[in-house]
Amino acid sequence: MATRKMTFTLPDDLADRFVKKVAVRNRSHYLAEALAQKLQERDRQLVRACEVANRDPEVQAIEKEFDAISEEIPRPWSDAKARRGMVGAPRSNPRVRD
Repeated sequence: MATRKMTFTLPDDLADRFVKKVAVRNRSHYLAEALAQKLQERDRQLVRACEVANRDPEVQAIEKEFDAISEEIPRPWSDAKARRGMVGAPRSNPRVRD
């Protein structure tokens, strides 16, 4: 596994407790494990929040509205040649300014 060296700033009391309780040779592993657990818990909280939101009738109504929107983007100028006569024919002698 690739590793990366990083620098962190900790409050003094937390840093003191960490240094006293975790041996030098175990500190990187200890922090990596603690970070992994904390990030995994945040992911679980996000999943739970999404599940709760998805059961909300108002959220379901909003999603239904978005589902009705077509993904196809209309092209208003796809028939531009046919419309040219409506807008006006191009000038054969463009105006020249001095």
